[in-house]
Amino acid sequence: MAAASISRSGSAAPSLAFEDYSLYSNLSDDELLHLAIERSLTDTHRNTANTNTAATATASPHQPDSNSLNPTVRNASQPSHRSHNPPANYSAHNPPPAQPTAHYSSPNPPSEKPPDPRTFDGTVSHFMTGSGKRMVAYRRADGNLVHIAPEPEEEEEPLFKAIHDGDASRVKALVMRPGTNLMLPSKPGWLAIHHAAWYGQDTCLRVLLSAQPGMINKRTERGDSALLVAVSKEQLHCVQVLLESGADIDITNYDRETPLYKGADINSQAADGATALYEAAKNGHEEIVELLLSQNADANKPGKTGLLPLHIAAQRGSDTIVSMLIPATSKARVRRTGISPLHLAAEYNRDVVLEALIEAGFDVNAQLSEERSKLYEDRRSTALYFSVINNNLDAVHMLLAAGANPNLDVFRPLMVAARLGCIQTVNLLVEHGADINACIPTHPTTFPAVYMFSMKYLPMFKYLLDHGGHALSCFDCVYSSQPHPPIKTTRSESDNLRYTDGVLPDTQQRRGVQFCEMISAPNICRWAGPIIDVLLDYVGHVTLCSRLMEHLDSYSDWSVIKDKAVPPRPLQQLCRLQILQLVGRQHLMKLPLPGGLIRFLKHQEGSVDDC
Repeated sequence: MAAASISRSGSAAPSLAFEDYSLYSNLSDDELLHLAIERSLTDTHRNTANTNTAATATASPHQPDSNSLNPTVRNASQPSHRSHNPPANYSAHNPPPAQPTAHYSSPNPPSEKPPDPRTFDGTVSHFMTGSGKRMVAYRRADGNLVHIAPEPEEEEEPLFKAIHDGDASRVKALVMRPGTNLMLPSKPGWLAIHHAAWYGQDTCLRVLLSAQPGMINKRTERGDSALLVAVSKEQLHCVQVLLESGADIDITNYDRETPLYKGADINSQAADGATALYEAAKNGHEEIVELLLSQNADANKPGKTGLLPLHIAAQRGSDTIVSMLIPATSKARVRRTGISPLHLAAEYNRDVVLEALIEAGFDVNAQLSEERSKLYEDRRSTALYFSVINNNLDAVHMLLAAGANPNLDVFRPLMVAARLGCIQTVNLLVEHGADINACIPTHPTTFPAVYMFSMKYLPMFKYLLDHGGHALSCFDCVYSSQPHPPIKTTRSESDNLRYTDGVLPDTQQRRGVQFCEMISAPNICRWAGPIIDVLLDYVGHVTLCSRLMEHLDSYSDWSVIKDKAVPPRPLQQLCRLQILQLVGRQHLMKLPLPGGLIRFLKHQEGSVDDC
């Protein structure tokens, strides 16, 4: 076969730079070259009547059968619509060297050179073979193939190579070279800044903009600015460099696309109400949050659950993002959501975020709205409650030190701490004014409700009595020495209150559950003797009802406790109670009394004889 030349010129029209690579995708390189030669031979046999013409004319095979080939072609004069392929390695600064040709045996070879795309009357298509090799095909208007060949490799211009390699020093040396024109585009109409944006070379981009700031908003032949190129390739650092240098975010390309999606508003919301800022905060993208806020993204647009970006960042524990969102978030808007970011930080044990929010002045006593409070069975409402139920002592300390009120929740944090058996939390809450004698409105009792959760922890029970817990109410009983009716309470076997809308029996609704009824619960009654014994140290003359007497009679060792309750009570005990009533427990340490007597008055010693 005679030699055939399959080649392509080093210069092609800029409009061909981004054509689709879809034609002949299932053929190998050898199959494509063989196909081109076969088509040339077929064309030769059909034109034997004019051999002289065939010897000099350009080979023009017939259009391939539609069942085997279905090329996708575009007229060479039309602009391309792909902006996400890397630019061709070509520069107008240094023309590429002539390309070598590969020779194949053929009696009627194709043209030695491909048609000049500037004057070629037809279409030029680019495609990729099954093995990944890029090819180019030229066709006339009637569909006849004129030329097909691999795309030639082109030598990369030094400046663009340095950008591609990220060699900022080399880039600086090249841009400072006399005669260098940074405003002269490469083959697809790309300037050096477009290359730097594409490859994510932000240091090189700074060098280029320093040398020629005026090209920052220059566009490619498709109208893409360097900012749009950087955004399309998710080159965040390049986006930041361009924005800091004054890039125009509203410049569109010829498809009317902007860096923010085809004219999209930075504050636009998805179907679920989420903004870009909300999503960035939710996923912990600190740099994106910073970028969006720098472009005046609205931090006060909630998602479908009503939460703001600050809420979701606090929940996630992104302290850096929280710090950025705090000054951009309206506290009034936060209040309208019915939940504070403090609640979420406390609920998820985000102590660093909690501290930042407190320092920023968020109200530590903010309460959940009624709608949000109803989402919890215990009707919690404060950030303090979340921290207490999480047994997070550090968070409890932070909130109380910042002025959190421990008496705002229906079910008090003190009761939660007592139920958890955390004496340190109980101590903190009491020191900051927790009401030891509070009751639960939905489950009334005739005695301090916190006792229900501390009866099995005698040191804690005694601590509560030492710090002002009422003891006399525990001996009040409407039945006194009369027989008691069967016990009917809403307490479960697990010693937890049921937080339901169920009601107590009518008599209990009117007067509340009595102490003697509560102490008779199966999981508490075995502690009845020690509990009654402790209580008697904090009261004067009292009468034990029949139910309490039953408990004390159930165990022989508890008989001494009955004797302790028989009047008259010791004078020391009565004097201690009287002094405490007149002075108040909080003022005991100020009395000019011996230490032993102070300890006696505080129930820390059994007798004044130790003074």
